[in-house]
Amino acid sequence: MEQEYFEKAIDWARKRGFSNIKANHEDYEVPAHFTKPGEDELVIPDITGLKTGGKSYIEIATKTDLIHDKISKWKLLSLLAARKGGKLFLLAPRGHKRFAEDIVKVHNLNAEIKSI
Repeated sequence: MEQEYFEKAIDWARKRGFSNIKANHEDYEVPAHFTKPGEDELVIPDITGLKTGGKSYIEIATKTDLIHDKISKWKLLSLLAARKGGKLFLLAPRGHKRFAEDIVKVHNLNAEIKSI
């Protein structure tokens, strides 16, 4: 993932009052990771943060050929956010918003899409 997108996403989270920000990025503490039952692959959120007592997950939504993996990750993070009193935010860089909107709509994900 491009450095520029991470910087914009972290800046977005800070400006909206998130605290205890963790990111899957070299300059930050890495968020807790998850594994799906029966699979070895780790699921690591791009960014996590706390706001009003709830834990939110922030993903950088970019187009990919690995759509199934992206859908699976977003479903898991949406569920975790709901359980922890937070939200899933999908931050879409210019040219990627429609990709994120289509996935959210088709798979009925509980996520807020924001442009960065």
